Amino acid sequence: MRNEWGLSATAVDLRRPVLEPRPVTVPALPQQLTLDLSRTALLVVDVQNDFGHPDGWLASIGVDVSAVGALVASLAPAVDALRAAGVPVVWLNWGNRPDRANLPPGVRHVYDPDGASTGIGTALPNGSPVLQEGSWSAAPVDGLDPHPGDVRVSKYRMSGFPDTPLDSVLRNLRVDTLLLAGVNTDQCVYATLVDAANAGYDVVLVEDLCATTSPSFCTDATLYNVRQCFGFTVTAPDLLEQLP
Repeated sequence: MRNEWGLSATAVDLRRPVLEPRPVTVPALPQQLTLDLSRTALLVVDVQNDFGHPDGWLASIGVDVSAVGALVASLAPAVDALRAAGVPVVWLNWGNRPDRANLPPGVRHVYDPDGASTGIGTALPNGSPVLQEGSWSAAPVDGLDPHPGDVRVSKYRMSGFPDTPLDSVLRNLRVDTLLLAGVNTDQCVYATLVDAANAGYDVVLVEDLCATTSPSFCTDATLYNVRQCFGFTVTAPDLLEQLP
């Protein structure tokens, strides 16, 4: 464990385990970036069946999800490489309560704008309830392989922070820097990144490990805003090349 006390029958040692610095320097925008792998985690956002599988929710309402499916080929080996380098991997997926009791109307409206019962919790043709925790809909797409040592967090908003244990998990991992990957670049990835920056984390968007079903100008605006207002962007080859 990264965050624990030393305990015996007669004494408590409040000193946490020492995390030896493991700095790496990578090309980034707007400036070259040095980060400490020992204080870094990877967040993989929403690369799940409802957003990326041909039988998932987005595809069922006519959205082209091919960009999400194509992401797996580059994302899977990058996750493996970062995990092997000792970087904790956190899988952050929509996974709502079956009763949707914690969802305000505004969130439900995004996924069911005309009240036609196509939104969160309704059954897809394959029987899986849309974006529901524990369902096929909420599971990572084929080709991604969460390991037992990874952390899985369910979220209920565009951002992964409100109403979830994400912040507590990251604090217990004792990380300061977050690498963000996943979908959609301009929606859930960006919303999570902004909340992370506002909470005091250093945020780094791995731009080619993200994808979106939105028009390309949405990605352009997201990259601009990340670099201008919140943090940094890097590419996966530049980052992975520096791993030990």
